[in-house]
Formats: sequence, C-alpha cells, structure tokens
Amino acid sequence: MLSRTADHLFWMSRYMERAENTARMLDVNYQTSLLPQSADAAEKGWKGLLGISELSGDFAARHGHEVTARNVMQYMVADDKNPSSIRSCLMAARENARAVRGTLTTEVWETQNQTWLEFQRMVAESDFQKDPSALFEWVKFRSHLSRGVTVGTMLQDEAFHFLRIGSFLERADNTARLLDVKFHAVESEFFGASQSQGVANGRDVEYDFYHWSAILRSVSGFEVYRKAYRNVIRPEKVAELLILRADMPRSLAACMNEVVTNLEFVANEQSGETLRRAGRLRADLQYGRIDEILSTGLHAFLTQFLERVNTIGAGISRDFLVPVQ
Repeated sequence: MLSRTADHLFWMSRYMERAENTARMLDVNYQTSLLPQSADAAEKGWKGLLGISELSGDFAARHGHEVTARNVMQYMVADDKNPSSIRSCLMAARENARAVRGTLTTEVWETQNQTWLEFQRMVAESDFQKDPSALFEWVKFRSHLSRGVTVGTMLQDEAFHFLRIGSFLERADNTARLLDVKFHAVESEFFGASQSQGVANGRDVEYDFYHWSAILRSVSGFEVYRKAYRNVIRPEKVAELLILRADMPRSLAACMNEVVTNLEFVANEQSGETLRRAGRLRADLQYGRIDEILSTGLHAFLTQFLERVNTIGAGISRDFLVPVQ
C-alpha cells in the first residue's frame, strides 16, 4: 500500500474518533452544568474540558478569560479555526476519505460525506444552540455508524487495519487525557486521604456521585461499571475499569489490544521497534494492578502513558505514513 493512502486512512479514522470524543465530553459537561452548582464550579468544569484537549491557551487568546458554556460550546463545536472542534474534525475526516475514495467501499464514503453535509446544515440552522444534547448524540451515532459500516463492508486488508489503528490510538489518547484531568483535580482528596476522613470532613457525597458518574458516562461506562462491580461508584474502581479492564471497550487496555493486533497485520521490516513499544505498553496494562498504579501516582502514570502513545504514533508515521516535514 502507498504510504499516502495509509496516511489518509489513518487520519480519517482518527479525526472521526476525535469528533466523537469531543461530543462525548461536551455532552456530559453540558448535562452536568444543568445541575445545581456554584458559578465557580460550572466554570471549572468548562476549563477542565479545554484542558483535556490542551486548548486553554488558544481559547484564552481568542475569547479572553471569560469561560462560559456558550463560548466553549461554540468554540468546540463550530469554530473552523479550532483544529479540534467537531466541525474541523468532521471536515478533515471527509477530506481524507475523499482523497482515498477508490480504497473505500461506497457505503463508507457515503457515510463520511453525508455526515459532513448534514453537520454543515445543522450548524447553519443553529441546531446545536437549540438542543446541544441532540447534536452530540447525533455525532456519536454517526461515528458508531462509520465504524460499523467499515467493519461490515470493507475487505479486512491493510486499508482496514490502518483505519482500526487510527481509531484506537486516538481513543487511547483521549481516555487517558480525560482520566488525567478529571482525576488530577481530586487525586489528593481521594487517594491522599482515607475515605472515612473525607466523610468526616463533611464532603458532599451527592456531588461525588455525579462527578464520578459523569466520567463514566463520557465513555459509555456507567452501565458497564454497575454490571462489573455491582457496588457504589468508587474512584479507584473507576480508574481500574478505564485503565486495566480489557473487556471495557474504551479502556486503555482494550485500545492497546486493538492497536497491537492491527499493527501485527501490517508490520514490515522497519516497524519492529514500534511494534515492540506497543506490545510492551499492552503488557504493562495487561499485567498491571490498580493499587500499584495509585501508590506511585495516577497523574504520573497517565502522563507517561500519553508520552508512550505519542511515541508509538510517531513511530507509525515514520514506518508507514507520509513523512512529516
């Protein structure tokens, strides 16, 4: 396969996954913002959302330091100058798909094209301002449809494997960022002190429930958590589910399983080091224990994970894709 073709396929799937992840985070933050809370708590939630995508600086440069729900949603949904907005991601996914139209099945191409055209119409009619949650659900549905059509209609050759690698590498990166930002804000409270001490200090148990359930809902993990643990939501169990449980579709372990499996199918003479790094990371997650991770620091673990994922992504680009100038 030509490196340029592989490059377009890889980034098409990454941008589609990124659009879905952005919609998930916006939806959960929007729903949480409707709960009774102080203005400072609401602003902190939107600032955290910008921090996950490393967009705080760009947002401040263009919109000032007034972080409101309306400003952030406009910036993250429809701003074509924000490379991580849903609009930019869907446009980039469609353009990459158009560049390799002959490699895709008709169903995959039409799904990408129709998603972009319909999104443009919805933004032009300001649908997301009337009902933000409806737009976010639509974006998630279109991403699910894109993956389903890919699995259901494409020959499982190299093109298919590059699509899968892009999707799961992007998902691993996003899940780690979400965990890092959300947990880092309360890590000292939950993991630096005992649970009993926290209750004794009068911590708002109801707020805790909504905080952790919001994290789970952003990765479609709330019902999965209930089924897997059948217990009250505990932060260490949330971390275990989203990091180490390979049967949780959006966990770090599940994502790396898919990355390594698909990398093995497209491996060539120069990709040995990249495959080794990916396999080593998968093994660390496969045999890791959540108590060991928490004892050494969750923030440190997730920061290192993101660095390793970025190194793997750079290796994939070097080994298979168009060289970065």
